[in-house]
Parts: sequence; structure tokens; C-alpha cells
Amino acid sequence: MSTRYRTVDVPVDGGSLRVGVWEPSAGPDVEAPTVLLVHGVTASHRSWDLLAERLPDVRLVAPDLRGRGRSNEVAGPAGMTAHARDLVAVLDHVGVDSLTVVGHSMGGFVAVVLADQHPDRVRSLVLLDGGLPLDVPAGLAPEEVIATVLGPTAERLAMTFPDLDAYLGFWRRHPAFAHDWSPALEGYLAYDLVGEPPSLRAATQYATMAEDTVDLNGGEAPMRAIANLRHPALLVTVPRGLLDETPGLYAAERVPSLLAAAPTVRHEQVDGLNHYTLVLSERGADAVAELIRKELVG
Repeated sequence: MSTRYRTVDVPVDGGSLRVGVWEPSAGPDVEAPTVLLVHGVTASHRSWDLLAERLPDVRLVAPDLRGRGRSNEVAGPAGMTAHARDLVAVLDHVGVDSLTVVGHSMGGFVAVVLADQHPDRVRSLVLLDGGLPLDVPAGLAPEEVIATVLGPTAERLAMTFPDLDAYLGFWRRHPAFAHDWSPALEGYLAYDLVGEPPSLRAATQYATMAEDTVDLNGGEAPMRAIANLRHPALLVTVPRGLLDETPGLYAAERVPSLLAAAPTVRHEQVDGLNHYTLVLSERGADAVAELIRKELVG
């Protein structure tokens, strides 16, 4: 990790959040824009390592959301409203009034709820393959929603691994990373492990993931926030999904209707990537960094 990176622990209801902070490379006292980064449903703040390398002149603030990473023992309910409230505590702790918020996957839904419930804290939104309604059939039971949206991603949370090499081997076989393995990805995955050998496991708490997945797919707060969306926002989609399959989470034919219902949202598709590699690959980080730079000056 670079010398500009540090972590802080921010008190929230039920415990404290571990928060990664990348200061501008010129130093923490330099005037620089600050961007809040919100990760996906089973991820951590380390999913932004590659992006941070590409934004050396931007202050980046990225929490491990409750139930994930080194915030995985925070007690109490989850859901988009709880995460949004936690993000306000993070912004207060780092002394930022309002800023651009970037959310990947579930992080996009958290960002939209933050903008709705705390509109003065958000200037604009960048929604990376998340944040607008997913194409999930109505009437599914909670476990069916989880299986439909996450599939093997959820099943991994019940698995144990004897050592780091076994966990890396699990991910090396994952179709999403067939062409995008990197040392940064290995660092992100190593951070994800908790426990002791031979019973290492992913840090994300299954119950928290389940509560969040159900909430983002039809929960009152995210649906209200999407309907009320009034901040400038950029929706960034990719053509492939969590297993590198087509279509991705936002099939091309659905996007026009989503944009028609959300007039403050613009759209960009980044080709050649899947849901994971949009943030966890060199190619994805290049594309996202360019879009964030445009957002900050525009």
C-alpha cells in the first residue's frame, strides 16, 4: 500500500467502522477534492486500491460497511438506511460537508439512500453497476432473492478455507477473473479473510448480507430514494455479470426505461468488463478513474 494510505476507526451505532483514507499524494494539507467510495455487498474498502492508484490528487474515503471487512463485528440491523447513517458519521469524522459519492453494486443503493435522506451531504453520484432497480421478479422469498442476485457469491460466505492459498485458488477458478488477475486483487482477497487456519472464512457476515440484499431489492428506503432522485448522477454499466455472463445486471434494453424514470441520471457503458472487473481490474480502474475526474470538473 502507498504511503498516502491510512485507516481510521469511526464510531457508529453498534461498534466502529474501519475506514480507508487515501490522502492526496502532495500531502494531507493540500486543497483537494474528496470522494466517498462505497463498496459492494460482500466487498471491503480494499476493493478501491486500484482506483486509488489512479487518483493521486484526490482524497478518497472508503469505509468497510457494517458486517464486512474489519467492520464485520458491528452489532445491530443493516439495510440501506443504516449504512447511510453510518456514512454520515464517516463524513463527520473526516470533516467533509458534501462531496461526490461513488457506489459499486450495493454501494450504489447505499449512495442513493444517502442522497435522499441526507441531501446536503451529497453533490453528485457515480453509480457503478448498481443503484437503480435490478431485474428481479416480484414475490420471491428472501433466500430466492439472494440466490437470484448473488448466486455463488452468497454460498461462499458459508465456506471455510485452510489457508490463503486455498482462498486465492477458489477465486482463480472464478470466471470473472479469468483475464484480470493481479497482485492488487490478491491483496484485496487476503484482506477479506478472517479467523484462524484451518478455518478461515470471508469476513462478510451472511445475515447482514442477506438483510441488505433483500432491502436493496424492493425495500422502502431504496425504492423511495430512487423515485425521489434529484442529485446529478452517472450510471455506469458493464455488459457482463457476476459470473462474466451476459447480460449483466443492467441489460441494454432495460436502460432507456430506467433513465426515463430518473431524469437526473446520465449513462455510460464500459465495454469489455464484468460486474467485478469494473473496479477490481486495471482496465476497470482506468475507466472509472477517468469518469470520476470528469465528474469532479463538470
